[in-house]
Amino acid sequence: MSRSFDPGIIDEQERPGMPRTSPTVRARSVVAALPRYTRAAGLSDVRWRASSNESTVPPSPHILAAIRDAAERGNLYPSLIGEDLVADIGARLEVDPAQIVVGGGSISLLQNVLAAYTGHGAKVVHAWRSYEAYPILIGVVGATAVPVPLDENFGHDPAAMLAAIDDDTRAMILCNPNNPTGTELSPQQLEDLIAGVPEHVLVILDEAYQEFSRYPSRTASLRARFPNLVVLRTFSKAYGLAGLRAGYLLAHPDIADDVRAASPPFGLSRVAEAAARAALSDRAHTDHIVEVVREGRAHLVEGLRRRGIHVPHSGANFVWLPVGERTAELEAACVARGVSVRAFDREGVRVTVGERAAQDAVLTAVDDLGAGTRQDGLTA
Repeated sequence: MSRSFDPGIIDEQERPGMPRTSPTVRARSVVAALPRYTRAAGLSDVRWRASSNESTVPPSPHILAAIRDAAERGNLYPSLIGEDLVADIGARLEVDPAQIVVGGGSISLLQNVLAAYTGHGAKVVHAWRSYEAYPILIGVVGATAVPVPLDENFGHDPAAMLAAIDDDTRAMILCNPNNPTGTELSPQQLEDLIAGVPEHVLVILDEAYQEFSRYPSRTASLRARFPNLVVLRTFSKAYGLAGLRAGYLLAHPDIADDVRAASPPFGLSRVAEAAARAALSDRAHTDHIVEVVREGRAHLVEGLRRRGIHVPHSGANFVWLPVGERTAELEAACVARGVSVRAFDREGVRVTVGERAAQDAVLTAVDDLGAGTRQDGLTA
């Protein structure tokens, strides 16, 4: 089976040193069948990137100083399990360090959790559409993804997710706020959903966008009540460190220990750990990033609704435009106006918020397409 190749600037046959024949070795069948993580269109041509949910605010001077200091010792290995960052997170959240695992972004931690608790013959329930990496990571460990359609308001459907659990289910992933729709389960909905999951099934709560949420986090009380709960957090979004890859999870000490056992050593680079520690201590900078996002989100949502696009409420640093069959047209119109967005074929467009000029470019692109982008019946 041939594998797809992400085309670059030059043709495959023109690449220096590129073999002209296919290898005879083959990946495992589950790998060959995996969906590929997609890329936004026009990244090399646009002025603004609103396609990757990055912070538009660069690191603060305090964070940059920590990065430079760590880089000067780049010849040395980092700590084995990020002990200093674990200690800082524990102190901030008043959590026993034994319940904290850090790694190179929450996505790598999710991979390690799935490796430790699922695998061949196991099923993993998750909402769909949700984070594009979920079915890829589930497939890599040999487990079976069980996607559950979102409800009519583009949010998780708790009853349907609970109904999808069977004897082979080993884990459920909840993305809250959900990527790419931005929708959120209310605190009571979230608690009721977790309570309905059997105790032997792991609940993985992905809170990558929690800092932008309309609801305060109830992580502490939920973990105290549900020992099968794992919470994922990242430094990529509200802390503005997407390019350095740092994240952490909170879990019962037994689960945390299992995840460490399934993780490669030195999983968090020295520079990433130093940056995360500095970002964690620089609360004013994080507050600024969150405020920029909330202002940009309000501006974009207001503009879209004035134009007749009924976007769902977002608790994240992006807005979901459910434009259905006109998705490709809107993506092209945005690129033409100098801004990249993330398009999901025939479903909708996700727009990262932050820079006012980028949001205005998206609104202008909507105007370019006219009133035909409106989809009647969508709830605001």
